[in-house]
Amino acid sequence: MPSERCILTLSCPNRPGIVAAVSTYLFGAGGNILDANQFDDTESNRFFMRVVFNFTGPANPVEALRDGFAAVARPFAMEWTIRDHRAGRRVLILVSKFDHCLADLLYRWRIGEVPMDLAAIVSNHERATYGHLDLSGVPFHHLAVTSQTKAAQEQALWRLVEDQAVDLVVLARYMQILSDDLTSRLRGRCINIHHSFLPGFKGARPYHQAHRRGVKLIGATAHYVTGDLDEGPIIEQDVERISHHDTPEDLVRKGRDIERRVLARAIAWHLDGRVIVNGSKTVVFRD
Repeated sequence: MPSERCILTLSCPNRPGIVAAVSTYLFGAGGNILDANQFDDTESNRFFMRVVFNFTGPANPVEALRDGFAAVARPFAMEWTIRDHRAGRRVLILVSKFDHCLADLLYRWRIGEVPMDLAAIVSNHERATYGHLDLSGVPFHHLAVTSQTKAAQEQALWRLVEDQAVDLVVLARYMQILSDDLTSRLRGRCINIHHSFLPGFKGARPYHQAHRRGVKLIGATAHYVTGDLDEGPIIEQDVERISHHDTPEDLVRKGRDIERRVLARAIAWHLDGRVIVNGSKTVVFRD
């Protein structure tokens, strides 16, 4: 289907001529560059770029653009994507008992603030757990999990990802550890959110642990999921200062607010092609 606006993202070993090759190809294809961001990582010697473009004349099909750009990308060993900006990105949300991130994402989705096609919600808790939320129009799947059923539950989850052509999986406070096999399959398209005390305060009631230690800053981290628990490439973080006046309950309340906004930003940037993985880090073209 012709596109009025496309997004190209790429990364490759840095060398002269990359920008010239990209811009020359887009010009030859009738493209008009609307926005371009680039970054040269001198430590890894890799180059990163995001280009938004439309067409001065009739739009070319995205498939034709991809076929033509493949010849440009090959000599530079590029990892790249071209997509129609209007094409919906299908998102699957996984959630456990804590539902503040789910509630926030549902609201942002309904008002169009986070443009995504919500494929389904999956939880290891019954639908009744979220009776206070408006889940109308959203498929809900209860996939209970125990240590004995974990493998079968993840197989069912993966079938859902494939059947629904899911582009991104979001762990919206999903309190289950994904297996190495599943995290490998979801590489680069699974985002998690958690408090930023790790690895300092592990386990249950981290905000209470932080309160006992007199912590003055609390925060949240959104990152891509890898086999290294809570150590995947970081997309976004935020913090908030607290004081001796704050109770453990105040910390929990403020922590929920930070988690909501950090996760929403990370998802929006990923869906808009603003995040490119750079080894154990990310390049994020925020503007």
